[in-house]
Amino acid sequence: MDTNLGLVSVLPATLAIILAFVTRNTVFSLAVACLVGVLAMGNGLMGFPTLLKETLGTTSFSWILLLELFIGTVIAFFQRTGAVQNFSGWIEKRHLSRIKVQLIGWVMGMFVFFSDYFSPLFVGTTMRNLCDRYKVSREKLAYIADSTSAPVSVLMPITGWAVFISGLLIGMGPIEDAHQAMSVFIHAIPFNLYAWVSVIVVGLVIMGLIPLFGPMKKAERRALEEGKVLRDGAEPLMGEELTDITPYPGAKTSLFLNFFLPVLVVISIAIGTFIVMGSAKTMEAFLGASVVLGIIMRAQGIPLNDIIKTAVSGMKGVMPAIVILALAYSLNQLSKDMGTAQYIVSVTEDWLTPHLLPAMTFMIAAVIAFSTGTSWGTFAIMMPLAVPVAFTLTGDNITPLVYATVAAVAGGGVFGDHCSPLSDTSVLASTGAASDHIDHVKTQIPFALAVAVLTLGLYLIAGFSWL
Repeated sequence: MDTNLGLVSVLPATLAIILAFVTRNTVFSLAVACLVGVLAMGNGLMGFPTLLKETLGTTSFSWILLLELFIGTVIAFFQRTGAVQNFSGWIEKRHLSRIKVQLIGWVMGMFVFFSDYFSPLFVGTTMRNLCDRYKVSREKLAYIADSTSAPVSVLMPITGWAVFISGLLIGMGPIEDAHQAMSVFIHAIPFNLYAWVSVIVVGLVIMGLIPLFGPMKKAERRALEEGKVLRDGAEPLMGEELTDITPYPGAKTSLFLNFFLPVLVVISIAIGTFIVMGSAKTMEAFLGASVVLGIIMRAQGIPLNDIIKTAVSGMKGVMPAIVILALAYSLNQLSKDMGTAQYIVSVTEDWLTPHLLPAMTFMIAAVIAFSTGTSWGTFAIMMPLAVPVAFTLTGDNITPLVYATVAAVAGGGVFGDHCSPLSDTSVLASTGAASDHIDHVKTQIPFALAVAVLTLGLYLIAGFSWL
């Protein structure tokens, strides 16, 4: 049963974030934070394994576990067939510049909009070798992959994000059914300033229209001047079992069959199931792609034992990410049990006025999401709190204030999902780019914070001018 421990409730998440930056070891930081949290709740030392057992023995974690394993399998197959190398070679024949190579990653991230889990892994894995050749730091690649995942997914009305957010709106004010709720979500899309600006800023940074600063500038200078895409002592968040896979000797592979076709299988199943069933079956899509690609590999002369060994190597390669996700899920559940989000809301609810509502809603949602690393959990908490307030202020009429409030919750949630070291998509961006996770977070946060501050300012201006 959820409780509210007041200020103590923010201790585990805060400790995890601080330790992550100080020690550069995410697993250690999350484990210590979970242990401190269960002790603070009075559950004793046995509370830690109990927390892991209850959190990880769920359908939601089983889903992401299987998803990661199948994605790891597909990535391993890409590498064993030489598909990634073939794609890199195909791009290199176009004699593109360093900027254009990064822009391809930016566009690819927006293209794979249907899954914020697949997008950063796909972009990072596909573009990693190419970016290495053009001396693009792994931190920069992770930033590109991360900033075109959740920020893009939340802007699209045909994703699980849209279904989840609109589902939360049903029953609020005059919103009576799913059709009306989805209409509100669609009308709120232009007001989701954080997501829009985040995606646009990536392109501007790549083109040099926004200059690099902070740790990212240092990382890019290192890559360009020293040829080091990773800093000395960095620990890439991808196992060697996956990064060291070489193409099978003598296999006659095809760029279309071994790369584009599996991607089309994933996209077709994900979007098709969304249209027919109302829910994108992403995990099933990668299972299907794994099977299709395995059959193709066998037809191309790669032995069955080698295919199985490659699949297992792929699964082993994503284990570092799975361990972090497991501990992050446990910390998220712990924060929920301790009433972290409710405490943050309680100390800020008196500030809310009609003019400040979108800005304060965005700020509170951002703090909650960054502290817990979960955007959907933030949506579930903030939508029932902020949107009814907006309807009260508008006399139960659907106005720009309502749209802006819905968008502010969505954007604030994405901020945390986008850059928190506890976030699953941030972990997956580090995994896809094979970047040190904390290096990725440290280089991305200054840009994410700048966008968040700009978004907050725009909501304040809008609130006092025409909302």
